[in-house]
Amino acid sequence: MLTTTAYSLALLLDLFVLVIGARFLLQPRAAATGYGVPAKPAGDAAYLEIKGLRDAATGILGLALLAFAGVRAEAWFMVAAALVPLGDTLIVLRHGGTRVAAFGIHFATAVVVLAAAVLLFLV
Repeated sequence: MLTTTAYSLALLLDLFVLVIGARFLLQPRAAATGYGVPAKPAGDAAYLEIKGLRDAATGILGLALLAFAGVRAEAWFMVAAALVPLGDTLIVLRHGGTRVAAFGIHFATAVVVLAAAVLLFLV
């Protein structure tokens, strides 16, 4: 049961980051609003697309680690990857986003990612 839960959560999180990346590539302004800091209408969409590419690549990397390197590598990847939503929490707060978005989306995501890492270490 623990193994299934750990792998399923890791797989879900990796796919989730991949989908977020795809959304930033396909609908950058809508994705930025969902992130918690809307993009300026005259802003440079390239930076939003860069975020999309990096998120998508991160999701693919997580999937590759899970499939080919094993549970330990995925667990350490999740620990390192948790830094991203923690940083996103600070970015949203520093750039006028709401506390709800900062803590309800980004900080909560970091907690879930770290919980997934713990489960993977226990497998």
